[in-house]
Amino acid sequence: MNAHLTWNLASDVRQLLAYRFMVNALLAASIVAVMAAAVGWFMVLRRQTFAGHTLSMMSFPGAAAAALAGLPLAAGYFAFCVAGALVIAGAAGVRGARAVAQESAVIGTVGAAALAVGFLLLSVYGGVLESLESLLFGSILGVTRGQVLALAIVAACVLALLAAAGRPLLFASVDESLARAHRVPVGSLSVAFLLVLGLAVAATAQITGVLLVFALLVAPAAIARELTPRIGAGLALSVLFGLVIAWVGLGLSYFTNYSPGFYVSTIAIVLYAGARLARGLSTARSRRGGPDARMALGRRAVG
Repeated sequence: MNAHLTWNLASDVRQLLAYRFMVNALLAASIVAVMAAAVGWFMVLRRQTFAGHTLSMMSFPGAAAAALAGLPLAAGYFAFCVAGALVIAGAAGVRGARAVAQESAVIGTVGAAALAVGFLLLSVYGGVLESLESLLFGSILGVTRGQVLALAIVAACVLALLAAAGRPLLFASVDESLARAHRVPVGSLSVAFLLVLGLAVAATAQITGVLLVFALLVAPAAIARELTPRIGAGLALSVLFGLVIAWVGLGLSYFTNYSPGFYVSTIAIVLYAGARLARGLSTARSRRGGPDARMALGRRAVG
């Protein structure tokens, strides 16, 4: 392809869009970034990143089970991610209030069991499932137009569900006890959100791989929450950072011939570290400025 990175942004963009596989990859990455950033913002707010990581791991046993049954791998992804979400939701909704310790234990057990079942099914299958690199980092550069369309449909459904349940879900995520007192169906919302999270992971993991899904789920939302406590601005920044991470990662992968997953994960880590540093400096300045500076910082946060 003889692609090379230059200081001319327009020329670099033309090189990226010169091939159909890169156009499909950029479309798929954009869809994934928007969906994952929106779902991930609620996931980080609800402190369920461990659950998101575990559901992303369900791609391994899902793919092995689908291969053993002679079904499309996508069927295994969706079945195992949804099943994992239901198990985690059952552990979270046994009592009126969530017990974080017990829920974490169940999530860890589900993750360990997923790996064990995956290796068992792979041994029974006896064939070649996929290369390890494709399973971990995905094959986003080989995405077809049909896969882009299917991904867009799933993303539209996920975003529609989030929009419909956004207000009560936000209320239940911020103050669960108060939400229960106002007759908000906290338990049903918890189950519904985990199912949405499972669907989002299943739809994207088969293309982007386990590591890339998790990076796009957690990092943009975490960066946004470091920069602003505002709901609207946080969601917007989460989507923006998700798109930047996906686009820059794919672009660097195209010009250097290295894995997109490596660049996406690295860029996400660097941006998050920068956001943490910026917040730390801002907090240090407010402390040196005394009560007036802290009050001004608080007014900006709630304003």
